[in-house]
Amino acid sequence: MSSITVDVHAPSGKKAGKAELPGEYFDVQTNVPLIHQVVVAQLAAARQGTHSTKTRGQVRGGGIKPWRQKGTGRARHGSRRSPIWTGGGTVHGPKPRDYSQRTPKKMIAAALRGALSDRARDGQIFVVSEVVSGQTPSTKQALATLAQLGELKKVLVVLDRFEEVAWLSLRNVPTVHVLAVDQLNTYDVLVADTVVFTSAALAAFTNRGTEAIATETEAEVEVEPTVKAKAEGPRAKAPAKKTEEKAEAPEAEVKDYGKNSYRGDKPPAGFDIKGNEDSMKFHTPESPWYSRTIAEVWFNSAEAAEAAGFVNVMEGKEKK
Repeated sequence: MSSITVDVHAPSGKKAGKAELPGEYFDVQTNVPLIHQVVVAQLAAARQGTHSTKTRGQVRGGGIKPWRQKGTGRARHGSRRSPIWTGGGTVHGPKPRDYSQRTPKKMIAAALRGALSDRARDGQIFVVSEVVSGQTPSTKQALATLAQLGELKKVLVVLDRFEEVAWLSLRNVPTVHVLAVDQLNTYDVLVADTVVFTSAALAAFTNRGTEAIATETEAEVEVEPTVKAKAEGPRAKAPAKKTEEKAEAPEAEVKDYGKNSYRGDKPPAGFDIKGNEDSMKFHTPESPWYSRTIAEVWFNSAEAAEAAGFVNVMEGKEKK
């Protein structure tokens, strides 16, 4: 994987610099079956599943027999709401159901990386410094900014949350679909012919430690989210405060019960009395609970266990 360098276009028509598309997001192998599975699951989850039909038992009417069983010359019938009658019930019709499919987050993230990489290899990933300059929404200026990228038909524009002027400028353009950076998904990337990031959206997507990079390995790495916001912006985000590290709780003190006791999974010969420190009771081999008791401390005799403060679990009970 290698990073891809693209030009950053300004609304004025000039180039505002260079932007780097990290290889772990924009230069990975495209897994077509994986993308198909994720898109099918996404479209299935969008279905309401509220369709419903009535069976012959749910349709109103049909309680009386249409005509007598014999003597009319017609076929016998028992109800006017039979499925073979007009206005009758429906056989095996659809009922309300949930179409959603469970898709692991790692598969969703890997499919998004593959779709973005496919668009990047075709040269269909663009970066603009901003869609509209100034604080006044302008659809004309927004379209002019996109026009300098080439003849675009279906465009996906990815914005940061605070870029309200760009949202208002592009909301009524039928050939442009606008998404927030945290809503970027595989289906919208595939439907669009071209993907346009603003500088702020690209910085938020690549620097916040999204799931797309976390799925590359099994290790879970916590990355502090960072968003590049303009200082003069109307809603520039302040840097995130670092969370205070929690002090580790002190370890519980291990009590020593003397030379007649032993701690560990493999006690030496003679240490067959099991002691439980939570209940402060000990079990001898004759105890009915001896085999399923997990010993926290072992003793070589009942007297040693009693001297350490433990009580025989069979004390006060009838021994069989």
